[in-house]
Amino acid sequence: MKIRKAVFTAAGLGTRLLPATKAQPKEMLPLVDKPIIQYVVEEAVASGIEQIIIVTGRGKRAIEDHFDIAFELEYFLSQKGNNGALTEMRQISDLADICYIRQKAPLGQGHAILVTKYLVGNEPFAVFFADDVIDSAVPCMKQMTAVYERYKCSVVAVQEVPREAIARYGVIAAQPIDDRIYRITGFVEKPRLEEAPSNLGIVGRYILTPEIFDILEKISPGQGGEIWLADALHQLLERQAIYGYRFEGTRYDTGNKLGYLKATVEYALKRPDLGEEFLAYLRGLDLGEAKKKE
Repeated sequence: MKIRKAVFTAAGLGTRLLPATKAQPKEMLPLVDKPIIQYVVEEAVASGIEQIIIVTGRGKRAIEDHFDIAFELEYFLSQKGNNGALTEMRQISDLADICYIRQKAPLGQGHAILVTKYLVGNEPFAVFFADDVIDSAVPCMKQMTAVYERYKCSVVAVQEVPREAIARYGVIAAQPIDDRIYRITGFVEKPRLEEAPSNLGIVGRYILTPEIFDILEKISPGQGGEIWLADALHQLLERQAIYGYRFEGTRYDTGNKLGYLKATVEYALKRPDLGEEFLAYLRGLDLGEAKKKE
């Protein structure tokens, strides 16, 4: 069955980016001139996703407003003859068929996926973490759907993780079976380096079969009283195969300050209207002087 639907988890409080996220969703912080979540929606659309379900929480109304029609703004741009900006604004509201559902309490990523059960229905679906931006020639989820179509099982995106960062990731135990494809045999959540079964960490892209909902409904809350997707994947692995896919591309965790800064710089450098001038600015910085101030 074709992957038609995608769940976006966007209900988090954004505590790693405070105070910027005190009154603004982290997903709406700009990368150059587009909010983070728009890049992820564009990846989903370019991957053939037909319907997007965004799980939001209190204070996330700006996400809905961004993808809605802005009548007053469009009228103003039309009156000013700013047709370029007008076209761009209309393209945003026409990007995708989007619906929204609230996660009423911060009960974990697993719970955020569970609340979409009746919107997803009995079919495989994609999951995007809305603050994970992946820059790639072929959209990451499009790469993953090709793997799903081959094996008809759940697929988890993974990347090689530096030794010093292993403890921040869910890590897979797996057997390589093809180029960039692994048959997963286990999951270890945030292991110490010496306990990690591999250097392949899970990032915010999944294709899941609908059996995951039955597991999420019955699973006991884990650490912090939250329902963890990793715990549900452990149980799903007992029922069916799960594959890891080491995607081609660069992933930016924009939910933390350093990842956000890296993404901002690199996306600005890629812009034909900004890149050359911005690069000249960066080259002109006195980095030695900045280092003295540390």
